[in-house]
Amino acid sequence: MTVHTGRPPTPALQGLVTSPHSLASSAGVDVLRAGGSAVDAAIATSAALSVLYPHMTGIGGDAFWLIHEGATGAVRYLCGGGQAAALADPAWFRERGHTEIPLKGIAPATLTVPGAVASWAAAHARYGRLSLGRCLEQAIGYAREGAPVTARLARFIALSKDELAACPEAAAIFLKGGATLVNPGLARSLERIAHAGRAGFYEGETAHELARYAEAHGGFFRPSDFAAQEAQWGEPLVGSYRGATIYNTPPPTQGFAVLQMLNLLEPFELHRRPLLGPDRVHLQVQAKQLAFHDRDRWLADPRFAPVPVERLISKAYADARRGLIDPQRALPWDRVPSHGSLAGDTVFVAAIDREGNAVALVHSLYGIFGSAVVAGETGVVLQNRGAYFHLDPAHPNVLQPGKIPMHTLIASMAKRDGKLWCVLGCMGADGQPQIQLQAYSGLIDHGLDIQQAVEMPRFLSGRFALGEARDTLHVEARFPPATIDELARRGHPVDRWGDWNELAGHAHGILVDPATGVRWGGADPRSDGAAIGY
Repeated sequence: MTVHTGRPPTPALQGLVTSPHSLASSAGVDVLRAGGSAVDAAIATSAALSVLYPHMTGIGGDAFWLIHEGATGAVRYLCGGGQAAALADPAWFRERGHTEIPLKGIAPATLTVPGAVASWAAAHARYGRLSLGRCLEQAIGYAREGAPVTARLARFIALSKDELAACPEAAAIFLKGGATLVNPGLARSLERIAHAGRAGFYEGETAHELARYAEAHGGFFRPSDFAAQEAQWGEPLVGSYRGATIYNTPPPTQGFAVLQMLNLLEPFELHRRPLLGPDRVHLQVQAKQLAFHDRDRWLADPRFAPVPVERLISKAYADARRGLIDPQRALPWDRVPSHGSLAGDTVFVAAIDREGNAVALVHSLYGIFGSAVVAGETGVVLQNRGAYFHLDPAHPNVLQPGKIPMHTLIASMAKRDGKLWCVLGCMGADGQPQIQLQAYSGLIDHGLDIQQAVEMPRFLSGRFALGEARDTLHVEARFPPATIDELARRGHPVDRWGDWNELAGHAHGILVDPATGVRWGGADPRSDGAAIGY
């Protein structure tokens, strides 16, 4: 079965960037043309998205990287997860009657320090060619002079108006109406980063104002928390699926879930099953359920709690767990329960330069407009990633000072025959591993091109809000009706979406043809994005 797309993949011989906003992709390619590296381009794109897509990302959020070195073939991992403030204490929430951390407001906004800018600085120090000021040039211009408001952004502003109205600084930026957004405070914050790098955000005027605002409004972080925030280099997770070597981000991210699902599914020979048939969806949903059960049990900051990741991504462990999958009936949720939520907003950036250096960068505020708090005169929208912490002292992901919360953010790369073949990622909280799984299966099992893989009909298993069953199967209507009917017959609680649903997430990626070296970019039509190359 062929997947018919609305556009072909974008070819390039030199450099290519893809992201969920065309102007951000253009900013990245502009940096590549000026002689910048893939890391420079990713920073330029990420910074532009912080202005153009403020409902999904910003310098008040976190970021995680995979970086491929063209000269050596090495794949490096960089953690830009924000650490919990020294004053963070589960007892503070319990004393106020909370059984979990709120999603919006000053508490989640200041529970963790933003980590993305530290990761920009660390990546740039090792791999940057142009100045940081050059990389941030277009983002600063959009913040100062105005960024166009797309229909999608306008819709999310309307959906979030009550939460934004609760913060005067947020309301002044986002609730004015009009065709453009202007954020002079954010322009100044970006300029300080451009001039002073990491110190321009974690020291000096910006850090002082962020901490002042937190203390004045009953929040947690202080100047010392900003001084302590650093990005951390590490090793990616590595797995394999039908001849492809798959790299993903390690704990505290949920990247191991992708490798675990691929291991569980490999013996089912999905390449012999119809691309849009019920068997593939049915098996992938059950693999997700098993992997998420382990994720919810184990995932935490590995500096604070042991995460048996090598066992979880081993073929032997998949062999032991595969017997729980029933080819004919949905696995009852209460037999292998998993939790979490599909609600969440993120951006993914893929970039490659002429030397074959490549970046997979995922950057997020977590919820729509994060905490819905703009910190004083900084113009910075603060994330609410701290809401992912547990308050149960027995859970490995319990809130502790200095700890990074469990992260849904993941980024991926893949090689074939030892050469870079794919850069892939997406948005969507609990949807991220599921979207990566569907895309990799389409690429590897059915030979799709990258645009077909990100545009093909998509499903997501899980719930978006309280009141939905935890195992609800949301399915885009471009799947054949017979497939959807059969999934319902097998016991899946089906939510029938329309042909396209933005809740199915934004996916973007790059494929490299090993024979010709041509790069092919794909951009998700569920976003405002574009793959742009030269």
